[in-house]
Amino acid sequence: MNQRDEAFHTPGIPAVLKDREFNRFSGFIYDEVGIKMPAAKKTMLEARLQKRLKALGMRTFEEYAEYVFSGAEKSSELIHLIDVVTTNKTDFFREPAHFDYLVKSALPALVEAREAGYRSPLKIWSAGCSSGEEPYTLTMVLSEFMANNPGFRVSILATDISTAVLEKAKNAIYTEDRVDPIPLQMKKKYLLRSRDKSKGLVRVAPHLRSLVQFRRLNFMEDFGMREQMEIIFCRNVIIYFDKPTQERLLNKFCRQLVPGGYLFLGHSETLSGLNVPLTPVASTVYRKL
Repeated sequence: MNQRDEAFHTPGIPAVLKDREFNRFSGFIYDEVGIKMPAAKKTMLEARLQKRLKALGMRTFEEYAEYVFSGAEKSSELIHLIDVVTTNKTDFFREPAHFDYLVKSALPALVEAREAGYRSPLKIWSAGCSSGEEPYTLTMVLSEFMANNPGFRVSILATDISTAVLEKAKNAIYTEDRVDPIPLQMKKKYLLRSRDKSKGLVRVAPHLRSLVQFRRLNFMEDFGMREQMEIIFCRNVIIYFDKPTQERLLNKFCRQLVPGGYLFLGHSETLSGLNVPLTPVASTVYRKL
């Protein structure tokens, strides 16, 4: 740290994010991952990046900016920076009407349209899976469907940009209050209690975990997927992007969907004003034309 930094920073007092550094970080985040950070989010970004300063033993955002933008550390630090600035709000059975529509309408329609019947697994993508509640909800719902449709098989890809939440998702361990939204009968069938009941922890059963493949993915990069999906869940994700980025991303999703495939968005998300080859079939559920 140079003498000028020393003069403007008192040990023990949190560092202040100046406009110059905020503009550098917000521009970098937008360019790399598409997340828009308007000036109103400066305080939030400052508070969250304090964690990185502490972890790296740094005292000013100027010092951290030099570290991030030096080139050598750019790619490795991006992962940590995104981990602290992304929001990972999720729940089991969030927006339950989607799962009802999946079982009663989407799955039967896709099964009927398959010329090959049940020969290959139906492919579902949980895009922006966070700590795993969405893909594991899907495994429970689909297990019930498979029990009533012998021969039906499914594979689930779950992706997120945050390595921290992906580790939680892979472990599939949750506190008892996190699994409250799961119906009681499903809890009994699909969750394992910790032997030490005082910890109040449960874990998703192994046969459900085996249905999900987790992978880190930045939506702004090439998806790198050979196989197309029949269903994509990308809920409460595109709200963090501006309209041009939303349109580009949704068209990338459409290229990944089979004709007649389904896209599920979050309850507050809309395709209004976007040029995408999708038609609405239910509230925030769309089908590829």
